[in-house]
Amino acid sequence: MPYVNIKVTREGVNPAQKAELIKGVTDLLQQVLGKNPATTVVVIDEVDTDNWGIAGEQVTRRRARGQ
Repeated sequence: MPYVNIKVTREGVNPAQKAELIKGVTDLLQQVLGKNPATTVVVIDEVDTDNWGIAGEQVTRRRARGQ
């Protein structure tokens, strides 16, 4: 039973995009590894940019500077 955890920043990922990610990952696991889609679990976690850091800095601050 594959378990895939996708983490993204909470910046406008809409329900249709999430559904596409879930289907796409499930299909990929079936095609590449022969995994059963009925037992494949995909979880999408949305993380506030204050709680996500790159290079020692919060993403919120990086985004404010245009990075």
